[in-house]
Amino acid sequence: MSRDPRQPSPPPMRGPEPQDSRRPRRDAMPPTSSFYDDVPASGAAYAPPAPPLVDGEQAAAKVTLSPRRAAPTLAPAAPQGRDSLPPRRAAFLPRRPRSWGEVGLTNAQVSDLILRVLLPMGRISSKDIAQHVGLPQPLVREVVHQLKETKHVTFVATNVVGDFICELSESGRDKSRQLREDLAWVGSAPVSWEAYLESVEAQALSRSSAGPEDLQRAFKDLLISEDLLDRLGPAITSTQPMFLHGEPGNGKTSIAERITACFGDTIWIPYVIQVGGSLIKLFDPAIHQAVPPDEGGPEDPRWVRIVRPTVVVGGELTLDMLELAHDQVSGITEAPLQLKANGGLLVVDDFGRGKTAPRDLLNRWIFPLEKKVDFLSLPDGRKLSVPFACMLVLSTNLEPRDLADEAFLRRIPYKVHVTDPDEYEFSELMERLAAHMGVRLSPRSVKYLVDRHYKLANRPMRYCHPRDLLQQVLHLARYRGEEPVAGPAQWDHVVRNYFGLV
Repeated sequence: MSRDPRQPSPPPMRGPEPQDSRRPRRDAMPPTSSFYDDVPASGAAYAPPAPPLVDGEQAAAKVTLSPRRAAPTLAPAAPQGRDSLPPRRAAFLPRRPRSWGEVGLTNAQVSDLILRVLLPMGRISSKDIAQHVGLPQPLVREVVHQLKETKHVTFVATNVVGDFICELSESGRDKSRQLREDLAWVGSAPVSWEAYLESVEAQALSRSSAGPEDLQRAFKDLLISEDLLDRLGPAITSTQPMFLHGEPGNGKTSIAERITACFGDTIWIPYVIQVGGSLIKLFDPAIHQAVPPDEGGPEDPRWVRIVRPTVVVGGELTLDMLELAHDQVSGITEAPLQLKANGGLLVVDDFGRGKTAPRDLLNRWIFPLEKKVDFLSLPDGRKLSVPFACMLVLSTNLEPRDLADEAFLRRIPYKVHVTDPDEYEFSELMERLAAHMGVRLSPRSVKYLVDRHYKLANRPMRYCHPRDLLQQVLHLARYRGEEPVAGPAQWDHVVRNYFGLV
């Protein structure tokens, strides 16, 4: 039967499926991607990449979890045209400063930075200095002229545009070496603490309201039941702390990684922040994903536009990672995880199984969760009040009531349970993944797998199992030089390897 020309065409890579009387049509759903708790078991905190395009070996399904045991109802696809709309951006733009008052730094602080920068540079123009430190050229020229008057800088030439070429004098090199012993930073000029606080307030998650369409856009590469979506929605909109709990391998981390996509797509953060005599390095390329600014835009180059951060940390989390880390050699202070996560999400994966006892972590966070303010110790011993403006998500395989007392649990108002798939969801996921990964399923193949290796063995199904088992089918076919087919013989082989049967 021909398609009604008045109806919109389905989006690419979402081919229709044969209609079956026992299941609803879902031909508008996108191809599935990885739904597996893929946080490293050890190592530093990391920021997950944007939802990737999966291929062959790495293909995996991210399916959410119907909490009820009846045939699941999958969330409907986003309305036509929604994906073509640009995501919302935070209403904050750091403008280029035009005066020392807008720079937020003293003349002396900029003078010391320029002296540190000039040491390895040799001869350089004021324009190049201004680009390096991210300040307006007229203000930089003013500082360089003052350094010339103090005999720290000498002018050696002019260029074709009338700019001067300068270099450090002997006394200037001595002064630069002394400054570098105290502070080794030679990047862009820092931003004032007051300017950073204004940016956090203007770009807070609480200033955005995530509705059903925003959730469907954020989770568009997942298959999510309406029931779970309705339970996640209020928790996400509130930006309050949340427990995601359930058995391992059911995609808790994958759900958490996409929560920030429900809000504005990018925010601005400074590279470094000046707090009194301390320099706090905020931008971390291992965590923050930089977005190029508009060409020739009015932005202050001391700021970087990033994707709203999602900081994921696992069992390696210690209390020290929640404090300012001062490097005695470089003089630079590294921001803690919660400061790097401001404006986004801080996910503690495998909560309750890490190096630090849950009680110690909970005690550390009781006040910040209640007041949205944290207190950190500067290198000189002073206490600094900082905003706790990230959404905290605790992902765990344990029951929340076994991890914390009532006083703390009331500060985590949302506890979302992520359940195992039922047989229908498991089979549907297996069929979709097999088609995506290029594995041919023999007739009634999945039913054999479920009956023989799950029901008979009394083994619970997990959302990660279809991906993992199909990958082993691919490996087996590659080893034997055969077409990748999943039938009873192949299932018996890979199940034995995967579950360690003898």
